[in-house]
Amino acid sequence: MIRLFVTPDLAAGAELALDEGQSRYLVAVMRLAVGDELLAFNGRDGEWRARVASVGKRQVVLTIAAQARPQAGGPDLDLVVALVKRARLETIVEKAAELGARRVRPVITERTNADHTRVDRLNAIAVEAAEQTGRLDVPQVLEPVKLDRLLADWEDGRRLLFCDESGDTAPALLALGGQAAGPWAILIGPEGGFSPRERDILRALPFATPAGLGPRILRADTAAISALTLWQAALGDWRN
Repeated sequence: MIRLFVTPDLAAGAELALDEGQSRYLVAVMRLAVGDELLAFNGRDGEWRARVASVGKRQVVLTIAAQARPQAGGPDLDLVVALVKRARLETIVEKAAELGARRVRPVITERTNADHTRVDRLNAIAVEAAEQTGRLDVPQVLEPVKLDRLLADWEDGRRLLFCDESGDTAPALLALGGQAAGPWAILIGPEGGFSPRERDILRALPFATPAGLGPRILRADTAAISALTLWQAALGDWRN
């Protein structure tokens, strides 16, 4: 069944007027008509069965019926990733949504190749991935910040899996062994790797766990997918 992310509150009997883009998608792309059913979620109220109540030229109205699933959250996991080229960054956001990340935080490092990105486009990709994967929330993509600033303002109690390509760290699964679940973040560097200064700073952080991702050099998107997979297997909701 089609799943649609919406922003208004969801409750039995409510009527929901969709924006022009979502209305066009349901009618022109998915060929829904009055009486057809779909699922709607907003990241707060769970997932609800909805029925197409009316179809206008530019607007579809839904009637919310019954709740299909109560709200549930995934692990408190951030993906911190250096800005890379657009196509690879879009892949990273899509796969982060599929793999259960709660937030994606782009950062600018000393060797970052790109210095800007369209966060609105990345958030739209996150929404589409959440609709397709069945999750009940949408990961938030934040505005890029410099890595130094992010580390200076680091949230108390959040651990950091620092994916270090230097080759002298423990493999990720071993590094995560014995660690506690809870708020975590995964840090993926740029295509050129972290600078020696950044690596020294990261290794000295009390909340950081350096780890390797194997003997081969990985592109940023491959590294992000690999690290998310390993973390989910060791500490995340893949254990449930």
